[in-house]
Amino acid sequence: VRALGREDRLMRLLLVRHGQSEWNAARRLQGQADIALSDKGRAQARALAPVIAAIRPDAAITSDLARAVETARLILPGPAPSATPALREIDVGDWTGAEILHLIAKQPENYQGWRAGTYAPPGGEMWADFRARAANAITTAPQADTLLAVCHGGVIRALLQHFLNLAPARIIPVSPASLTSIRLNGDLSGARLELFNYTASAPEFEAPD
Repeated sequence: VRALGREDRLMRLLLVRHGQSEWNAARRLQGQADIALSDKGRAQARALAPVIAAIRPDAAITSDLARAVETARLILPGPAPSATPALREIDVGDWTGAEILHLIAKQPENYQGWRAGTYAPPGGEMWADFRARAANAITTAPQADTLLAVCHGGVIRALLQHFLNLAPARIIPVSPASLTSIRLNGDLSGARLELFNYTASAPEFEAPD
């Protein structure tokens, strides 16, 4: 989102994680594997739709992975938003498809390091590169007073760090089909966390990565 002309003008960045996917349900890491929504994930997205409609975003973008594209279609009326690979989840390399509980049991230090942004699995993406990629997707998005980005849990945590300096180790996994909102000045300074991890149903405190 480009500067809006006046530094004191506020804009709202809405971040929605896709609904539950088939691999979320199985507690497997997805990274950039193109996994579809589960039936529960579709229901979660439909439940969030009235919330997004009430906010009325001016523009929307989405990750180009199927689970995000379908979530965007279910929560937004009209034409599909622009899809970009820049909003894809972090690439987890050799961990793609791995069971999370298995990783925690067999590689606890590496897993905690990955959650903290200090470790990348073999063949995976470095956190700093991922964070820069996600931030660039927002800063080059169409100008809007309220921009909606349908993306992934890792993307949301990366953007919370980029705009609010919240370390990834201090942020819980983002719930499927949840809404997070950040308020920004027109020059993208002065970020404030407005809403985090809001869902249309009961909160999910043990959300999958």
